[in-house]
Amino acid sequence: QVQLVESGGGLVQAGGSLRLSCAASGRTVSSYTMGWFRQAPGKEREVVAQITRGGGNTHYADSVKGRFTISRDNTKNTVYLQMNSLKPEDTAVYYCAARNGYYSSSPTTYDYWGQGTQVTVSS
Repeated sequence: QVQLVESGGGLVQAGGSLRLSCAASGRTVSSYTMGWFRQAPGKEREVVAQITRGGGNTHYADSVKGRFTISRDNTKNTVYLQMNSLKPEDTAVYYCAARNGYYSSSPTTYDYWGQGTQVTVSS
């Protein structure tokens, strides 16, 4: 079992950058496929980026490709989401999650979740 805690959210102007962190405890992040999801008011939770265990392959939603980067620091047991060129439509609560398996865009297939961190992008 792993516990996840996100941080790094906040208010930023369009075009700006933020880096979200997901600190894990209990087990190492390298044991799981790690994902970042987001949920805007009135919308379903959607996958943003994923990084597989072991090989570290990454996968991104089309809406964030070229702007967001997911990475993992095994020495710190932390997963990051670097977000550049932010847009107002990126405004959402961002969640870190872990699953025992490969890529999956479905939130229901993820086993462990953090509490979320708010990202607000002003125009």
